[in-house]
Amino acid sequence: MSTKKTYYETKAKALINVLKNHNFDPYYCDCIDDAKKLIINLLGSNKVISHGGSMTLMDNDFYECLEKNGNEIINRFDYKTPEEQKELKKKEVTADAYFTSCNALTMEGEIINIDGLSNRVSAIMYGPDEVYIVVGMNKVVPNREIGLSRASNVAAVQNAIRLNTGTPCTKGGRCFNCLDEHTICCNIVITRYSRIKNRIKIILVGEELGY
Repeated sequence: MSTKKTYYETKAKALINVLKNHNFDPYYCDCIDDAKKLIINLLGSNKVISHGGSMTLMDNDFYECLEKNGNEIINRFDYKTPEEQKELKKKEVTADAYFTSCNALTMEGEIINIDGLSNRVSAIMYGPDEVYIVVGMNKVVPNREIGLSRASNVAAVQNAIRLNTGTPCTKGGRCFNCLDEHTICCNIVITRYSRIKNRIKIILVGEELGY
């Protein structure tokens, strides 16, 4: 086992104990393929699934695997008008399970996310019976302060570039706390505890994934 793999595993073991105390349901997988197998076993079949725009999941064929296992995936791009988009967002919140990643996860047990339309953070907070957050160990940080910085200056900047928002961060490479109409940094949400025990399942993966 490489030094980095050992480091990730050691860090994950310590974090898992913290996350359990926050009423989350945490797991550690050595690689993304192991994470897929674990999630298929946890989720089962015949579920309606919605998801955010996570590159961690979209880059690794997660939804194709879940669909092959007998689940229905709500296509988040399946709309033509603003009205249809609004109805689709409503369906996402009432799905059986919601899949996403996060912008940062702290060793203190806090999940940190920055969102634009904020359907992602709203689904994490309320709605689906199960929430699956798949997190590459590159997103794990020591504390809230560093997590907020990572979310703003690393994850949000790369997502803004990907989405071609034209906001100041796409040219300056860091967050400028802009009030641009195209900003994706409208809501910053810290999830520190789940009132419903084990509703939020956190799958730590010993690889560098997403932004």
